[in-house]
Order: sequence, then C-alpha cells, then structure tokens
Amino acid sequence: MDPVRKAYFQIHVAIFFWGFTAILGDLIDLSAVMLVWWRVLITSISLLFLFDIAALFRRLPTKILLKFCGIGILIALHWITFFGSIKLANASIALICMATTSLFTSFMEPILTGRKFQWYELILSLFIIPGMWLIVDSTEVGMKMGIWVGLSSAFLVSLFSIFTKQLVHHASSYEITFLQIGTSWLFITLMLPFYFYYLPDTQFLPIGLDWPYLLVLALVCTTFAYSLSLDAYNHLSAFAVNLTVNLEPVYGIAMAWFLLNDANELSPNFYWGVLIILATVFSYPLFKKYFSK
Repeated sequence: MDPVRKAYFQIHVAIFFWGFTAILGDLIDLSAVMLVWWRVLITSISLLFLFDIAALFRRLPTKILLKFCGIGILIALHWITFFGSIKLANASIALICMATTSLFTSFMEPILTGRKFQWYELILSLFIIPGMWLIVDSTEVGMKMGIWVGLSSAFLVSLFSIFTKQLVHHASSYEITFLQIGTSWLFITLMLPFYFYYLPDTQFLPIGLDWPYLLVLALVCTTFAYSLSLDAYNHLSAFAVNLTVNLEPVYGIAMAWFLLNDANELSPNFYWGVLIILATVFSYPLFKKYFSK
C-alpha cells in the first residue's frame, strides 16, 4: 500500500477509537482528572512489555527526551480539558469543539515550525467559525463552560500535533507513546495532592463497570490508536492530520446519538453547525490537490 494512503487509513482507524473515548468518558463515573490518571497509568503499564525501555533511555539524547516529556504534559492537560468538557456539557459538544483544532493549527504550525503559510488552509479553517457559532448559540447556558473548556482542549492538541510531528522520527510509535503517556501520568500524580486538598471528596477508585470501560479506553483507544496516529505523522503534515481528526465528531456524535441519547439535549442549529464543519473537512483534500498543481 502507498505510504500516504496507509497513513490516512491508520489515522482514520485511530480517529474512530478516539471518537469512542467521548462515550467512555461519559459512562465512567470519575472526575476528569481521575479518569485521565487511571487512563495513562494503565496505558503506561501496557507499554512496558512492548520494547526495551532501558535501551530507549540510553539511545535518545537528553534534549530529545525532555522534549517528549514536555509534550506529555500537553497531552495530560488536553485530556483533562477534553473529559472536563464532557462532564460540563456532553460528549457531542466536547467532540465538536475538537473540530477547531485545524483552525489553531493553521495559525500555529507556520509560526512554530517555519512551514510555508498556506492561505487556503486559513480560509478553510475560518469556515469552521460559523459552524461553531451555531453550536454555541444553540447550547444551553449551563453547558457553555463546557464549550470553552473544549476549545482550550483543541488548542492544546494542536500544539501537541505540531511538536510531535517534529520529533516523530527519533523513536518508534510505542516508544514515543510510552514517553509521552508516562510523563502525563507522572505530571498528574504530582498534582494530585493539590487536587485532593481542594476537592477532598473526589472519588479515587473506579467502581463497577468503570474498570472494563477504563481498560478499553486505555488499551484500545489509547495504546493502539495513539500508536497508529504517530505512524501516520511520518507521512502527513500536522495540519492534514488535525483536519482529518475533525472527523472524530462524526463517529463520536453518531455513537452518542444511539448510546447516550445526546439528541435530547441538542437543537437543530447544533447539527447545522456540525454539517458546516464536516463540509470544511471533506473539502480540504480537494483544495490541496488543486493548489498543489
């Protein structure tokens, strides 16, 4: 299979499982912080058996290791805000907020990497704004904080994608996943004393069905899907990946419709906004093919 086609296939499989994370995040009866802590803990443990960790630390320069660890902190903050958006609003809103990732990336990638600015990327990204306006305008007041938290999550993941694209050639996908996810766990662990000081009644241990949900979230939607996405970065730009990731709401909202009954909480304008955003996503390959000539 052509490497680029394979990369698109890998990222689409990863996106499908990422869409399912919103469903699991809604079903798991834990706060956003504790949910992410358990997720990254289980994922880190699963990766211990997939490669030689000691050899990895001997091989990679300290500067590169620190960069991967820095990205791991971004991942922790992204996931906390993502699941926080689900808890504050619902899974559908959190997912559609992630569609603004390409808007942030169109500005930030040329600034941070020196990549040539593509004006059609900016125009496509700007089309996302009216879609988001319809979504925000149609949302209940009590859910609006979930939208702002979801948008901050989208900004964080755009930074993660840009920085990861620059470093992905230094190690295998499983090695990078371990470094970044392991750092996420360590970062959240160091923050937990402060978290429990201010929120002492927070539930720590998962109960009942939380355990199987967490295992699926960690092993399938994180270890497997995350590694697939890192492989895709070898052949796709950060903007192309992030714009494709906008399809996450398609899978996630469809599942939320049937599994969580989110439709009762959303107005028709929400779905008009979703259609505008998805039309932008699907038009990107056509624009890129035309202007690359």
